[in-house]
Amino acid sequence: MSEFLKAFQNLPPLIKKKHFVTIQGKTVEVSLETSLAVNKHGTEAYMWKGDKFVLKPKPKFKTTYRTLQKDARGYDFLDGDIHWPNKIIDGGVTWQKESE
Repeated sequence: MSEFLKAFQNLPPLIKKKHFVTIQGKTVEVSLETSLAVNKHGTEAYMWKGDKFVLKPKPKFKTTYRTLQKDARGYDFLDGDIHWPNKIIDGGVTWQKESE
């Protein structure tokens, strides 16, 4: 049993694994948590800002929707329900995109 204890005490210490990420061609050593976050989002989702890397800002989409607006000639709806156009009249409403 003493030989086992001697062998156990003479074991080399465990070396902590180093984690590296490559962002825009630049490799840097990071912690395990940061490495997991980069792997989750993907390296292409990060950019360098000074000497640190950060997530790229998400693009903002400019979505425009059509709205009902008064027009010279437009729809008249049955009981005011937009899903049931009744007839086309002068001074009705039409679906239009707002101009910017």
